[in-house]
Amino acid sequence: MRTILHNCGEIAHLSTGDDEDPLSGERLLDRESLVHPAGMAIMISGGFVEKIAPSEEVLSEFAPWYPTNSASKDVEVIDIGEMSVVPGFVDSHTHLPWSGDRTNELAMRLRGKTYREIAQSGGGIMKTVRNTRSTPKRNLVGSGISRVQEFIRNGTTTLEAKSGYGLDLDSEVKLLESISEINRSTDIDIRATWLGAHDFPPEMGREDYVEHLISDQLPVISELSLAKWVDVFCEQGWFTNEQTEDIVKASKNYGMKSRLHVDEFVDTGGLALAAELGSVSADHVACSNDDSRVSAAESGTVQTFLPGTPYILGTSLELPIKRCISEDWPFSIATDFNPNCPITSLPLIGSFVTHRLGVDPIASLVAVTRNPATTMFDEEEPRGIISEGSIADMNVLWSSSADSWCQTPGSSPVKVTIKNGIIVNSNKTY
Repeated sequence: MRTILHNCGEIAHLSTGDDEDPLSGERLLDRESLVHPAGMAIMISGGFVEKIAPSEEVLSEFAPWYPTNSASKDVEVIDIGEMSVVPGFVDSHTHLPWSGDRTNELAMRLRGKTYREIAQSGGGIMKTVRNTRSTPKRNLVGSGISRVQEFIRNGTTTLEAKSGYGLDLDSEVKLLESISEINRSTDIDIRATWLGAHDFPPEMGREDYVEHLISDQLPVISELSLAKWVDVFCEQGWFTNEQTEDIVKASKNYGMKSRLHVDEFVDTGGLALAAELGSVSADHVACSNDDSRVSAAESGTVQTFLPGTPYILGTSLELPIKRCISEDWPFSIATDFNPNCPITSLPLIGSFVTHRLGVDPIASLVAVTRNPATTMFDEEEPRGIISEGSIADMNVLWSSSADSWCQTPGSSPVKVTIKNGIIVNSNKTY
């Protein structure tokens, strides 16, 4: 069965012929090469985009009976009313499964407590760990499925999900198995990252815990094929650069690539280390120096900015994203959904980047679609674009302009979400 999306507004296809690579620099601003004008149609077959051409051409060839009928035995035509079509959003940094409540931390921050001080007083990551360890897997799966529905409502079709709130073997396995079950129970692609190195559990010394990660957790995680990547919270007061390097190199021996938390609060050289280790992405990177950013661009490590985190923490949103464009450094943006930053909307994150940082809407769209997709999928799994031969993951917006994807903070800009060629969500907002 073929489906034709007819009467499209702008189609932000974001495809330039080298779709396995992230876009950067002036290419992010070349709207003419990234957006089809209104009047095109998209034909979907078998979960893939089969054809993109002017509506009259597609209808004449594949649905000459339209509009007398809206469907035949082999073809369905959907008039989308001149609304824009953009790729499905790819959220490349989330902490999906966890249990507990940390809403009391806002008042602590307003009284001047820092992230580290809150952690040292019994809050932060370890508070969530205590709750998550005691939560049955079925509860983690149930809450995870509910959260994914919110991601889908906001247009996300692919999600990275980390463990990291277990910090012992059984609990980390429980979290990764929960991610696998959530993936099988929802309509989107969810790829797992092992983040055993999220913090240090109180029952074990720091060096002993690093050894435990490498000698005990890693072999089991690998044997059970529970995670695609390893992550480490490489930050002052948490894992050192040397400990991060040991964990990542050990994981490489098991065939696992890395995506790292680095340079969120201070510049520890974490981004340079991620580039040296060949990490697919280095996330937060708010405080990284320019030399590290150059090294990341040269090594193929995509910088991933998480504007929701400083927004929630009440710190500066002045992330160097426009400088990344001017210097031709590839970057992505993601939600960092977690107990302290429960944001499921990439369009809201896009609003921060466009309205507050002045980044072009189409450049920001690339940063939540094509660019993160290059860190999430192999070349034979093209996502984050809309081109002939690509997987049919896309969003129909409520506006004829692709720029609208990030201009409705507080509500979803998405009218319809299509995953693998199938409608998985229809919003009724407008």
